[in-house]
Amino acid sequence: MRRIHPAWAVAAVTFVALLGAAGFRATPSVMLQPLHEEFGWSLGTISAAVSVNLLLYGLTAPFAAALMNRFGVRRVAMAALLLVSAGSGLTLWMTQSWQLVLCWGVLVGLGTGSLALGFVATITGRWFVRHRGLVTGVLTAAGATGNLIFLPVLSRIVESDGWRTAAVTVSIAALAVVPLLGWKLRDHPAQVGVPALGATEIETPVKPAGGAAGNALRALRDAARTRAFWLLAGGFAICGATTNGLVGTHFIPAAHDHGMPQTTAATLLALVGVFDVVGTIASGWLTDRVDSRILLGAYYALRGLSLLVLPSLFAATAHPSMLIFVLFYGLDWVATVPPTVTLCREYFGAAGPIVFGWVFASHQFGAAAAATAAGLARDRFGDYTIAWYVAGGLAILGAILSLMLYAGKRLPVIEELRVPA
Repeated sequence: MRRIHPAWAVAAVTFVALLGAAGFRATPSVMLQPLHEEFGWSLGTISAAVSVNLLLYGLTAPFAAALMNRFGVRRVAMAALLLVSAGSGLTLWMTQSWQLVLCWGVLVGLGTGSLALGFVATITGRWFVRHRGLVTGVLTAAGATGNLIFLPVLSRIVESDGWRTAAVTVSIAALAVVPLLGWKLRDHPAQVGVPALGATEIETPVKPAGGAAGNALRALRDAARTRAFWLLAGGFAICGATTNGLVGTHFIPAAHDHGMPQTTAATLLALVGVFDVVGTIASGWLTDRVDSRILLGAYYALRGLSLLVLPSLFAATAHPSMLIFVLFYGLDWVATVPPTVTLCREYFGAAGPIVFGWVFASHQFGAAAAATAAGLARDRFGDYTIAWYVAGGLAILGAILSLMLYAGKRLPVIEELRVPA
């Protein structure tokens, strides 16, 4: 009987870790209103904590990728889950808004950032040669699946038992994943005596010289000298602004403004996650077959058009037009990830995972800016209409940036940055 390649077991436990991280990170979206009602903090203040979370989620990624190169994937991933558990559990004792920023912003942001898409790029880059795009899509879809599982459950827990019970649930769930990673996750195929899936030779891992932080910063310095990096980072910043920052954080309170119950809005957001699983896996499949630059241009353009329509769709009930938006937006939610990972490897060679970590950091800068700006807009104007229109225009700009990559398809490729892979 043909032996199943251990890369699939590594991919499976990675999926579980990513699934949990996504659910933990999405939790604040169901806690905005309860925290506002209990403590009297403005939505802008609470959104600032979400913004710190999103910002650190992105900034941690390149450093976590470098740490994984130096100390091992398994150690870094297990430590990240312990941080998430601590950050969520400590919210039980908070009384001031800065404590929310510390717990959900800093601790959970650092923990989930270490299990972000840089983690995906590292795993797929080490363990897969064949099916790399498809597996990238599947692992990216774990984020949507996390939303699918956690959002409706946590929303009901918040309504029936309060936000503190939801925080405890997240803390325990994060701890539960730690033993699984210790059992099955391995740092490199050579540890189990096999080549990467699709490779013919076992590649012996070489520990990089220098510190992890220095390697990550040198990767940024060298990549930032290229036009490709800035086009990818600019587009991905817009991706973050139009997904996690705006829709992921503010869709539920925006729907609530129009009379929709919070549980219904949370279910709709979870449905985005359902369709995102399909869309992201399909995007991974397409990335193995279609030029990634064309895919990115199409994804951003379609996203922009859908956001321009969204303000007219909000109502007290989930009518068919809103369900169509949820389906369409879900298919496009993070379909941008597989082609972006592929382009980072294409342009930056073996240092691609670390460079992608920096590109992903720009994604979270965009998400953090949008989360705060939308909350402030809601406080100032009484609704989110202007936020949706601005986001739609930005997404169309993202399509233009991606097509500029295609127009400059012969941009120089850096086979090796001065950061050991």
